[in-house]
Amino acid sequence: MIVPYNDEYFMKRALQEAKIALSKNEVPVGAIIVMNNQIIARAHNLVETLNDVTAHAEMQAFTAASDYLGGKYLANCTLYVTLEPCQMCAGASYWAQLGKIVYGASDLTRGFSATSIKLHPKTKVVSGILQEECSLLLKQFFIEKRNLN
Repeated sequence: MIVPYNDEYFMKRALQEAKIALSKNEVPVGAIIVMNNQIIARAHNLVETLNDVTAHAEMQAFTAASDYLGGKYLANCTLYVTLEPCQMCAGASYWAQLGKIVYGASDLTRGFSATSIKLHPKTKVVSGILQEECSLLLKQFFIEKRNLN
């Protein structure tokens, strides 16, 4: 069986990471980094676990991918993330010279497009991949959080 390596395929892998975050009572955001159709980094939010506001899924993935490649630039890589990157993560993607960002759910208040953060000029962006699944996971998490308080 030939596996179709496309944006949906890789976003499903990022969703798996988001579900791991959910199981740890973290905001369910997952990220993977792909190079030449190979996953080189997997990550999810660890903000609560590490007590670190910078431990977003993307930041964890950038570190893992850089370690894997032995260098800080990710120009030939694609980030798949279930939620639109915030300004911190978008800024890090700029410095990493990330080749492409693919995200699922938009973040209309904290996402890089809402905050007018510029990406690296060579970074391509694709949005809305498995948007409903990504959004639903986040909505359910926050509804449950509000009901517990």
